[in-house]
Amino acid sequence: MPDREILNVAEFLGDGISSELSTSVHTVAETLPLNVQFYPVDLTLETRRADPESCYDKAIAAIQKHRVAMKYPTVTETESPNKVLRERCNFSVIHRPVATLPGVETRHQGKLDLHIIRIAVGGTYEDAGRRIGDEVAVSIRVIERRPTREAALYGFRLAKRLGCDLISSSKYTIQRATDGFFEEIVRGVAKEFDGVGHQSELFDALLYKVLKTPEDYRVVVTPNEYGDFLSDMACGMVGSIGLGASANYSFDDKGDVALAMFDPAGGTAPDIAHKGICNPAAALLAFGMLLTHSGFRGLGTFVDEAVRGCIADGESTGDLGGKLNTAEFTAAVCKRVHA
Repeated sequence: MPDREILNVAEFLGDGISSELSTSVHTVAETLPLNVQFYPVDLTLETRRADPESCYDKAIAAIQKHRVAMKYPTVTETESPNKVLRERCNFSVIHRPVATLPGVETRHQGKLDLHIIRIAVGGTYEDAGRRIGDEVAVSIRVIERRPTREAALYGFRLAKRLGCDLISSSKYTIQRATDGFFEEIVRGVAKEFDGVGHQSELFDALLYKVLKTPEDYRVVVTPNEYGDFLSDMACGMVGSIGLGASANYSFDDKGDVALAMFDPAGGTAPDIAHKGICNPAAALLAFGMLLTHSGFRGLGTFVDEAVRGCIADGESTGDLGGKLNTAEFTAAVCKRVHA
């Protein structure tokens, strides 16, 4: 039998349920006809407190060497590890797919299958603001051409592959300079994709329309904070933020992906950490995205469909109304992947 193909992955370990999520991902990886080699970097709060520069340097070296990384939830204390990694890796685009999962109880009847493409930098998140006396506070809003163009290119390429239109959304009638600049750049990129429809929608109207008729939306590109808001709302529509997987991308001068980091959208969940009951679905969906990005689209689809199939058939963890613990859910996913 020929040796299995090797996929090297940097792995950024975090806090709370991080170790349990990592174990689940490793277990599923072992069922694949692929030799996935993980190269762990400790980004726990304890390690970051002791020597933050060293652990971040190790993380950057690992992802630059292997080009892809899995990251697990980390506590934000003096700094956000996600923000540090985005800045040091030049991540400019966050892709978060959010889709209705059969078997998950929701308070929403519509079916969602939405790809949110968020500029990972700029907006109002770049400036914490400042006080001017006792009565005024201000912050600067930033829109940059390169990350906006990279997000638009990624979004249009995705829309072309999916055979759908692309929506860009912001408050361009109010934030005329910044959001107007964002829309201007997206319209410029749209000219390069004759077969893909494009229209701009005001962000507040978009929220209403996605709630009312989610089937009308597939790919939405937004500035930083708008994508953050839309992602959380979309996860709420499908029943849990614990079902959200996410990808972060940086690009080379040709517009191709240079580095990619994949992670679950949820947090560290310290209240249930080390109890063996956390839901690893989002981490496994993120791992499926990593496989697809790395050229193993079939295997990525197997993992994705196995996770969704388990949940649809009631083989789920307690947070989704099921009776399985973390290890049991992981075993159920492995069984489907193997089959």
